[in-house]
Amino acid sequence: MNMKVRLAIMNFLEFAVWGAYLTCMGNYLGTAGLGNQIAWFYAIQGIVSIFMPTLMGIVADKYIQPQRLLGLCHFMAGAAMLGCWWIGVQAGFGQEIEHKSAFIAMYSVSVAFFMPTIALTNTSAFTILKDNGMDTVKDFPPIRVLGTVGFIATMWFVNCAVWEDGSFFFSLVDNDYKFQYTYMQFFVSGFLSLVLFLYCFTLPQCKLEKKPNSSLAETMGLSAFRLFKKKKMALFFIFSAMLGMCLQVTNGFAGPFITSFKGCADETIANSFAANNATLLSSISQISEALCILMIPFFLRRFGIKIVMLMSMFAWVFRFGFFGLGNPAMPGVILFILSCIVYGVAFDFFNVSGGIFVDQECEPSIKASAQGLFMMMTNGIGATVGTLAAGEIVNSYCSWHGKYLLGDWQTCWFIFAAFALVVGVSFALVFNPEKK
Repeated sequence: MNMKVRLAIMNFLEFAVWGAYLTCMGNYLGTAGLGNQIAWFYAIQGIVSIFMPTLMGIVADKYIQPQRLLGLCHFMAGAAMLGCWWIGVQAGFGQEIEHKSAFIAMYSVSVAFFMPTIALTNTSAFTILKDNGMDTVKDFPPIRVLGTVGFIATMWFVNCAVWEDGSFFFSLVDNDYKFQYTYMQFFVSGFLSLVLFLYCFTLPQCKLEKKPNSSLAETMGLSAFRLFKKKKMALFFIFSAMLGMCLQVTNGFAGPFITSFKGCADETIANSFAANNATLLSSISQISEALCILMIPFFLRRFGIKIVMLMSMFAWVFRFGFFGLGNPAMPGVILFILSCIVYGVAFDFFNVSGGIFVDQECEPSIKASAQGLFMMMTNGIGATVGTLAAGEIVNSYCSWHGKYLLGDWQTCWFIFAAFALVVGVSFALVFNPEKK
């Protein structure tokens, strides 16, 4: 099989594992008696992102070939995710799970081993492409796009797949047995992880290279922290953390929010297509994300790094604001769709352009560490603090009534939009990099 096709399959499976539950997990947690802990489930991803990718990166550099370590991590992540599914099965459909601590522990183990696999997938792909004489700049982007396709594919699958009374079928109409509402989403994720575990051992070897001895600080990537001595970089990383606080808010709460309209007294809204297919609607965000990556080079050349990053910050204002103003029925659903479309700008224009800015501003000896620091500030510290804060806000204005999280959602979204607006205005006033 063509090597690029094999790597594309690897990326497809990598992100398909994540897409099976990331945007719809909140709906199941509500019925399982863990609705008030949704924020913690998403915060765990940020917490483990602070240290697990670094630790696994050290192992991949020195002890285990990255493609093999990728497989082993997926074995652990998949086995633990199937443990979550089994705990749900034991509780029964639509029932609170009895062993909540065991469920949280299984989920934490799964996420702890999954988060490093994103970097390991890139490392494996880059190494294999170079070993086969290919150009990573030219050949990797189409391979990576298949990852987003995989994410979208499993979102659509769990949105439509139904397991009811021993029968499996697909449906777009109202059905409480859809995978997006049940523990079956964890089965899909765990099963795909085990498939990728086996697939990784069919990939070519990525031979370990002997590297010169380095200090513990250099090995752990701590040398990049000296960038905080520069005012420009210190401001950049601080704002990275602040904007990172927005990253997981809609992943955690968009699903329960859209699904909550099924409990609305207005039957037109309750029975609308969007209210019954929240995961499918949310997939527009990932489609937009894939397309917006292609727009970044043009916008960077035309407007520069500061304007592009400001576009991202104000896109978050619209992302949250449209959710606050819309509803699943026409014409309100148009605002939901617009919210999903601007997500591509909100997510990509900061994460990708921010990575480019770090690469341009840092000396070669610490570029890798600086990228790790950028990811830690956004997806680690920022996402963790932001998700927990968002959880407190949602729990203050909304509460679970049966299987629906009902309350003053509009105020919640407007609070999130106001925060993004303050961050954007502050960034515009204080961050002034040299024009290049």
